[in-house]
Formats: sequence, structure tokens, C-alpha cells
Amino acid sequence: MVEIPTVPVTDNDDEDRFHTLQLKELADHHALLCAALQDVADGKEQNLMVFMPPGSAKSTYVDVVFVPWFMARLPKQNVILTSYGSDLARKQGRRARQLVKSRSFSSLFDCRLSTESSAADEWSLTNGSEYMAGGILSGVTGNRADLLLVDDPVKGREEADSETIRKKIRAAYDDDLTTRLKPGGRQVIIQTRWHEDDLSGSILPEDWNGESGIIQGRDGRRWRVICLPAQATDGDPLGRKPGEYLWPEWFPETHWAPFKVNQRTWSALYQQKPQPDEGTFFQRSWFKEWETRPDLRYYGSSDYAVTDGDGDYTVHRIWGIDAGGQLYRVDGWRGQATSDVWIEKKLDLIAKYKPLAWFGEGGVIQKAVEPMLKRRMIERKTFCRLEWLPSVHDKPTRARSFQAMAASGRVLFERGADLGEFLSFPAGKHDDEVDTASLIGRAIDQAHPAMVPTQKTSKPRDRWDRKFEDSEGTNWRTI
Repeated sequence: MVEIPTVPVTDNDDEDRFHTLQLKELADHHALLCAALQDVADGKEQNLMVFMPPGSAKSTYVDVVFVPWFMARLPKQNVILTSYGSDLARKQGRRARQLVKSRSFSSLFDCRLSTESSAADEWSLTNGSEYMAGGILSGVTGNRADLLLVDDPVKGREEADSETIRKKIRAAYDDDLTTRLKPGGRQVIIQTRWHEDDLSGSILPEDWNGESGIIQGRDGRRWRVICLPAQATDGDPLGRKPGEYLWPEWFPETHWAPFKVNQRTWSALYQQKPQPDEGTFFQRSWFKEWETRPDLRYYGSSDYAVTDGDGDYTVHRIWGIDAGGQLYRVDGWRGQATSDVWIEKKLDLIAKYKPLAWFGEGGVIQKAVEPMLKRRMIERKTFCRLEWLPSVHDKPTRARSFQAMAASGRVLFERGADLGEFLSFPAGKHDDEVDTASLIGRAIDQAHPAMVPTQKTSKPRDRWDRKFEDSEGTNWRTI
């Protein structure tokens, strides 16, 4: 219902000519964001975090559209907006001010821009609501806030990687900003993630793994988190299927491809799950990427979630081994689902790749899983040799073989693979991917009989190639 200011015609703060956009309908992620902001305005949610990729218009809908609407609905509402720099905060304040001056805004609300206070970074409405903007490290003081907005507190990679600046930003947030909140005041943090210990990362639990929903922060506050990766994973807030991209009506799939080249950039800025440069057990540099697959012998491995409601994932992976002994991660499935779902997903992979064997962990897990698997194999007429490796309770010990293969450069993953669980292992919240990889690593290291040998057999020829006569007098030759 309003013309949204987008790009200013000039850089002059006092000049209010803008290019504007009036949308006939919202994209799905914008509708989700607006609904969450409505809950904040109505007091249903007090603390909101929003993570979206660059260019997804999150700042436009929060800083430019939501702020004037919030200020106009009720009198005497105080808003403070901060960003990594005063220039950006002033620019957003200028855009919001321009919306207040528009005809569309005047047709919806009785209040106007006050003539007594109308600077780009400090303006007010005739209903007594006031707006103030500044850099997060500039020392925003003098105002109290009914609504605190923190939009992109990190300028770029250099600041994000600086422990000193990260600590300064968190200290400014704790001491300069949240102390400005009135009793019952609300706050919204909007950012593209840069580092696992950026402002949002320092508030979220240490084992947060990209989940959306209600999260108890380390700051003692209850947060609603909306985490929208560029490419959907399991449990997507928009209901996208894994692999589907954000805002397809605006961004074609080719838009995202260049950003996948740098895995750290893709994981942080686009998938909202920043990963450390190097892990302690696995290192990023160990994992290569394959572009095309050579001739491979295929195998499968699975880590099964057999306990309901514990938050674990079932993971199926297809692996290929080339003539030189290099290991390729080819395909797979991951999800928090009931057994009837993940059994079908596993059989789909078996039907597609026809692996020579499929490895799982023996013991209790084998007893729980094997009967169901065999029954569905018979029903679907989709078969694979199931092999169960002895259970080892020490997870780092399980992973040693795969670690050694990766360290020697013999492991190749698909392009853009998420290495988060490997780099955070063994301290991360989830290690299902590592457990799945550990199984194939152990099978190779132990020269499991189900693995096709890479060298000719040393057994005597007469064991394999001989003639005999059966009880009915028929002559046979076995090869």
C-alpha cells in the first residue's frame, strides 16, 4: 500500500528524491518477515533475530517500511536504529523519512513528519514518536527506546575476523544499546552472518545449528529466530524442499553459483551457518571438491536416528571409490524423519546407484533397523548387501580412519558441501555426517570383505577354475 523508497537520486541528506517501488504482492520470505514484525509490534514477541542472504530486502522491510508503520500506529514510540557505521544508519533513516513524506503514507495515517526534528538520522512525527540512528560503536545515548533495531552490525570480512572488533560490538550492544530499552521494550537484530562469534553468534547457544524457532540465548533472553538460507535445508521456515533456492521469482538459480565457489562465504553469508577456518579434528584444506566423477565402485553408509524426539538426524550417503583408491562423496539424504520415511529414501538411493554394500553400526542399532529394512527390500524388490560394523562408543576413535584419508587428500566432496559438522567435531551439536563418513572410512581401512579388492586374488587358480562331474553324470566347469 506504500511506495517503498529504494535508491536515492543524490547523496545529499536534505534532498528527498528517491526511486520507489510499489509491490502488488510480497515474496514468501517478505510475508514471513512482516508477520514476525507484526508479532513484535503487538508485543507477542519481544526479541527477534532475522538471518537472510545479501540482497533479500530484509533491511528494506525492517528499517524502511516497518519503522514508520510502528511509529505511526501509536503515539510517543521511540525507535533507535544502529548499524556498523553512522553513514549506513543515516541512509536508512533518510529512506524511512522519505516514506513518511509520501502520499501513500499520508493516506494511511493522520500524523506527519514534525518540522521541529527532521534530520536524516534524527526525526520525529507529529504524534510524538521519535527516531534516532547511528553507528553501533558511535555511542548512541540520550534516548530511550520502545524498539531497538540492530541492522548488519558487521561491515565486512576484516571486521568479522577481528576478535577485538567483535568484542567491541558485543560490549556496545550490552552496555550502550540494550540499556536504552524501556521496560517491555522490543528489539530486532537483522544480519547476514559473517562469523560463528559475530553479534548473533555470541548470543545464540554454542550448539545452535541453523534452527529457526524459539531459542534461549546465552544473554538470558528468549529469542524468536528466523534463519533463511539461500538454499533450503531440512526444517525450512518457508516450507521449501531441501535444495530449493530463496526468492526464485527474483533470483535465477545461476545467481547463486558464483558464491558457492568459496565455501566459507557460502556457508556464512548465504547459508547463515558460519564455519571456522579450521577445525581441531578435521581441517577445511583437507577436503577437495570433484567436478566430474570417474568410473566408481559405489557403497553406502548410514547413521540412523532411532530415538524419537532427541533431535538427531538420519543420514544416508553414497560413496564412490576410483581405481586409485580415492573416496568420493556422491549423493545422499539427511532428515529428521520417522523410519518409514528414511527407509524409502535409502531404498531410492540403492535403486539409483546399486551400491555393492551398505554399512551401518552394529549392536543395538542393527537390531532396531535391520528387520524393517529387509522387509521393505523384499516388498520393493530393491536389494543391497547390508554390513554392520562393530559398535565403538568413542566417536573420535571411530573417525580416525576417515580422518587419515582426508588428511592425505584422498577424500573429495561434492561442490559446495557443508563442512560444518566436520570442522566443529567433536565439540559440535550434531555429528551425524561424521558418523556416516566414519563407517566408510573404517570399512576401507579394515579391508572389509564387502569391499571389492583393488588387486588380483592370490588364491590358486584351481580353486576358482575347475571341472567336475555331478551325481547325475553331467560335466561342469566352474569359473
